[in-house]
Amino acid sequence: MSTATAAGGPARPGPPAKKRKSVTGTRKIVAAGFLLPALVLLGALVVYPIGYSVQRSFFDQSGSGFAGLDNYVEIFTDDTILTAVKNNAVWVVVAPAVSTVLGLIFAVLTERIRWGTAFKLIVFMPMAISMLAAGIIFRLVYEQDPERGAANAVWVGVHDTFNESATFQRAHPLPAHPLKAGGGGSFVTKEPVSADRPVLLPLVGVPPEKMPSDAGAARAQEPGAGDGRITGTAWLDFTKGGGGRPNVVDAGERGLKGIRVEAVKDGAVVASARAAADGTFSLPASAEGAQVRLPAENFREPYNGVDWLGPSLVTPAIIGSYVWMWAGFAMVLIAAGLAAVPRELLEAARMDGANEWQVFRRITVPLLAPVLAVVLVTLMINVLKIFDLVYIIAPGSAQDDANVLALQLYRSSFGTDAHLGVGSAIAVLLLLLVIPVMYVNIRRMRREQGR
Repeated sequence: MSTATAAGGPARPGPPAKKRKSVTGTRKIVAAGFLLPALVLLGALVVYPIGYSVQRSFFDQSGSGFAGLDNYVEIFTDDTILTAVKNNAVWVVVAPAVSTVLGLIFAVLTERIRWGTAFKLIVFMPMAISMLAAGIIFRLVYEQDPERGAANAVWVGVHDTFNESATFQRAHPLPAHPLKAGGGGSFVTKEPVSADRPVLLPLVGVPPEKMPSDAGAARAQEPGAGDGRITGTAWLDFTKGGGGRPNVVDAGERGLKGIRVEAVKDGAVVASARAAADGTFSLPASAEGAQVRLPAENFREPYNGVDWLGPSLVTPAIIGSYVWMWAGFAMVLIAAGLAAVPRELLEAARMDGANEWQVFRRITVPLLAPVLAVVLVTLMINVLKIFDLVYIIAPGSAQDDANVLALQLYRSSFGTDAHLGVGSAIAVLLLLLVIPVMYVNIRRMRREQGR
């Protein structure tokens, strides 16, 4: 290249132009060499499986015949798969929202207390547990037997605190006893009672270990000993080792302490009493001519708690285990965002007369909105592919009721009647459900970077 002189003389050659380098200062072929392994892995592990799944979703079970959209139609017509779709919708709406709200509450409430760090550590600890381990833990927690399942142990304990449990759950009379079934689980005397004849209420079927610890030896009442009152004895008509006589209080037989006794006339209770330690009881003279009844409350089965893994509660129960794991994750991210909130804004609002709820609702939450959005979107993507907890916690009898798309994908692809066409269609559906959430998240991140 040549340039002209100021006097208009002949041009002389200028310095040669420098070749422009890439931004990184390296040759493009070197950069491509470094990117190639990553691109190969991306294609082999992401692009190819997606493409093959889309292709396979249009073929039948054997993979040899073209099925068109039949596999996609089956997703929304098969009852089992449709239940999975509905449950996934419940998961996406409930689990991320509850986890985020709890994380926000924990982060805000522990911000200004001395032991807040220890509390956050405890709440975050479940994140260190794998989904498999958490599923096993909560499968035991939700056991129906209160002696094994922690949830029902607590529930039964609270219930029994306010509702007295029956002492003689399996007690019943023998056919030769002076009692008969009275309906609703109760027992009544076969004949009306009178003051001159003691009432005999013998029962069997109570294991010795279930008898009240302070129940004493049964005592027979003497005829006419009640001075016009109705007297009698309720006892366990069983002699250890045998040899006892039916309908007779034998030595070694124990009274049914605390059993409730009622006098009934024309269907109405006119008097009631509870048996003493020796099984004896006394009713007023107004009970003359009535039938004595042992109400059903004496014999009802013990309360065994809630069927957490039954068809109606299995999905909420599993969501509860998920929240237990991921509320700590939400709390840590929100607490990090809360630490960046300008304190002068909060103090200025308090000085202007705002109470703590107003500061939280009008200042803290709006400033934390970007962080809350990150947590919410992350958890939504996470629950769309939930599999481990549902597969482990839900028993076989309730697995159809707790079904989700990721679990149905596994069952359709690798079950006894595997249909890879339907399994691939479910995989494509999951991908389509995740893409809008990811798109919203990417747009939000770019908007934040542009500020």
